[in-house]
Amino acid sequence: MPRSFEVTFDSPASVEQVFGAFGDRAYWLARLEAFGGEKTLDALDVDADGRIRVVVTEDLRHGALPGVLAKVYRGDLNIVTTEVWTPAGDGRVDGEITVAVTGAPGSGSGTAVLERVGTGSRLALNGTVRFKMPLVGGPIESFLAREFAQGIPDIQRFTTTWLSENA
Repeated sequence: MPRSFEVTFDSPASVEQVFGAFGDRAYWLARLEAFGGEKTLDALDVDADGRIRVVVTEDLRHGALPGVLAKVYRGDLNIVTTEVWTPAGDGRVDGEITVAVTGAPGSGSGTAVLERVGTGSRLALNGTVRFKMPLVGGPIESFLAREFAQGIPDIQRFTTTWLSENA
């Protein structure tokens, strides 16, 4: 059964600043380096309407597999994350995140809203994690949902710090 999670994070950075970072290659390279692992920036596209599409692949073969998954799944495993951020007007940006797992029966998805709060911004994300594996799928989904719920604020803190150092 899929596990859902919600995350909300407030930042002193404005919506425009955060959205600008999402379209900046230097931001993504710094973010991937800061969080370690075998990650590559496969695509960063900004279209004429300002829509940003980012694709990141993480190779978990070299000891980066989370403990609970390493016990259950010993094969090659890649996680491909696609983020699409679209200006929605009135200082708001809508996001769609999809996570595809190559080499295991897992996936994830989420919708996000980045909006103004005072002089800063708030990111609200609703996500779902699926790991279709008899007997252990539920515990793995719960583990991954907790990991995402804890990790997304870390990413937003990184974004706030990166903006303060690179604006």
